[in-house]
Amino acid sequence: MQRITPFLWFDNNAEEAVNFYTSLFDNSNIAAVTRYNEQSASASGQKSGAAMTISFQLEGQNFTALNGGPHFKLNQAISFFVYCESDEKIEKIFKKLSADGEVIFPLDKYDWSKKYAWVVDKFGLSWQLDVDKINNKQKILPAFLFVNDKVLKVKEAANYYSTVFPDSRIIMKWAYDKSAGLPKGTLLFIQFKLADYLFNAMSGQGEHNFDFNEAVSFVVNCKDQNEVDYYWNKLTSDGGTESRCGWLKDKFGVSWQIIPNRLIELLADPDPIKSQKVMMCMLQMKKIIISDLEGLIGLNSEISARQ
Repeated sequence: MQRITPFLWFDNNAEEAVNFYTSLFDNSNIAAVTRYNEQSASASGQKSGAAMTISFQLEGQNFTALNGGPHFKLNQAISFFVYCESDEKIEKIFKKLSADGEVIFPLDKYDWSKKYAWVVDKFGLSWQLDVDKINNKQKILPAFLFVNDKVLKVKEAANYYSTVFPDSRIIMKWAYDKSAGLPKGTLLFIQFKLADYLFNAMSGQGEHNFDFNEAVSFVVNCKDQNEVDYYWNKLTSDGGTESRCGWLKDKFGVSWQIIPNRLIELLADPDPIKSQKVMMCMLQMKKIIISDLEGLIGLNSEISARQ
């Protein structure tokens, strides 16, 4: 199971975006769509019947999209780095993603790659494309860009995340040349693995008008309450902040959702009254408390009676 899942916030065009992405990348499909009903629509300001979340795969990797409205905007602070592995593929993807979008780095040869591009697609999502191969089945990697007052924090962040998540390690890293005028050892780029899921991170000098926000978050799929408590406590410590519905921000400003598998099961209950009670209760929570959700629909008493 993929323990960490990228979660993308769209301004009511998630279905259009997901259809576009799944038509572009190999080994891609739409797995499931949940829709707003009257109660959840009223609570969120969405229309009843509109798509709420869309689970999908690109290159065999799990993603989730949300129709969340205009509250958060996608930006370049988190992009998706695609190892295309052939000239034909990178040219095809670049052409499609750049149509009606913005080209940050044109498709060309650079010091770090024989063929590379950075584009923002028509939905606002950023992509870095590299013709190189990667020795891993994961071909698309989330990429953090640390800018402004965070430009020196790439190494600190990678090391921090590696202490939080199991099955983590640093894969590769490159420091700035001394001519950059930055403290010795400041990282330009690093690749690391968290819970067997790969990330890239880099620093960007100069002034930038963007930073991490909730438009791209990462769902941590937890097997039980102990795991929920562990990740919640770790990621909100040392300057992290709690939000609602299982969301939080870590001390670097990156957003995470700490979600127990049991919540997904309860929301999928065939009894719409029970699933709606769970949904409305979850919307009022910060950290997700499984026992409170189960107690809401009488599961605790049912379990006790059976015992």
